[in-house]
Amino acid sequence: MSSDTTYLYPPRPTHSLEGRVAIVTGAGSQAEGIGNGRAASILLAESGATVLCTDINLSSAQATAQMINDEFPNRGLAVKLDVTNEEECKNVVQLALDKYGRLDILVNNVGLSGPGGSAVEVDPAKWAQGLEINVTSMMLMTKYAVPAMEKNERHPISGRGSIINISSVAGLKGGVPMLLYPTSKGAIINMTRAMAAHHGPSGIRVNCVCPDESVREARRESTLLKTEGNGWDCGCAVRFLASDEARWITGHILPVDAGDTAAPNATPGGGSLSPLTLKAAAGDK
Repeated sequence: MSSDTTYLYPPRPTHSLEGRVAIVTGAGSQAEGIGNGRAASILLAESGATVLCTDINLSSAQATAQMINDEFPNRGLAVKLDVTNEEECKNVVQLALDKYGRLDILVNNVGLSGPGGSAVEVDPAKWAQGLEINVTSMMLMTKYAVPAMEKNERHPISGRGSIINISSVAGLKGGVPMLLYPTSKGAIINMTRAMAAHHGPSGIRVNCVCPDESVREARRESTLLKTEGNGWDCGCAVRFLASDEARWITGHILPVDAGDTAAPNATPGGGSLSPLTLKAAAGDK
């Protein structure tokens, strides 16, 4: 095909992830059901990827891998992983290379609410631990994932790899009753932009998904769509950003929040759902 023809009729992207290998951190769920990491893992496998389902709780990772393998045999592998341990981060990437020969997708999903309190009240040791889990862990995983992805032959559509960091609407808005959570989630957003700039020339895209994880019952009627989100919504966003359909998207921050950030004051009575309202709804005195 001539260059002129290629310009007029470029190769068509596909949503298929057949033949690709993904690592999802925090792939278990804190309770029974479908959390963001579990949903992302299942949906990536549904589209053809082989998924290393990692979690500090091995039984939770195994449950996710089993869900995958029940539907899509041999596409899920459970791995115990402490994302704050650099050696373990290095080893899980090497496992993907040793077992499957490549790494194409990294989903940095681990995070916690962390300690409560304002700057006056927060425990500095717990603050440091929260930042290590929520932010530093994503740097560590990316540190070893990028060189692995750079070994892939550069595909004319998909490049060499895709990294998706999971943040939160709180990172865009702030306004929750604790300091650590919105601070760390905001850091993930700007870290994503920096990573996109650093690794774009290598053909690696880096994007961020921001689900709305505030108190669900308190927020149900505050969204424009008047519906409650769940893990599948975040998982679908991850799958899209991992696929060739997002080939020209990098450094993007994608809220998955039913329009909450578009119209933050759109409560039924026209008022705002303030941090104090959220605090009361959470039973926080």
